[in-house]
Amino acid sequence: MEKYIQPFVDVCKSVFKDFVGTELTEGRPYFADTSSVSEWDISAVIGLTGEARGAVVISMKKELATTLTGMLTGSEHTSVDDDVIDAIGEIVNIIAGNVKKDLEEIFRLVISLPTIVQGKEHSIKWPSNQARIICIPFTILENTTFNLSVAIEAISRKGT
Repeated sequence: MEKYIQPFVDVCKSVFKDFVGTELTEGRPYFADTSSVSEWDISAVIGLTGEARGAVVISMKKELATTLTGMLTGSEHTSVDDDVIDAIGEIVNIIAGNVKKDLEEIFRLVISLPTIVQGKEHSIKWPSNQARIICIPFTILENTTFNLSVAIEAISRKGT
């Protein structure tokens, strides 16, 4: 399992350092339930298809989303507006795109466009009820947290 998750940790840290200009500290990954309700206000979802299926989701509180957008755009944001939605979607898109390159030795994958889900205690519909969802908590800007959640399930090929 670590060979699938470590690229997400490494890429996430790199993306935040290179694009946002801030360091991340990863917490201990844990398994989440497919029906769990989020404590977050906004999530950006990228679907994965090809030789595996699944999703990559970045979830955070509204305050972090607006702060990150301000850091990226140089303008202040106090609510989840179009710029915030675009910024959080682009962050997960960059993460998924870079991880896709790292995982190409294992799977050929196609990534979807980002979808944004928002609202207090929203839930994500994962591609499979049997998917093992690994949540990686990150700390950013001293004591603010967000989650990167990943579920990848190999698709068995005929004859194998």
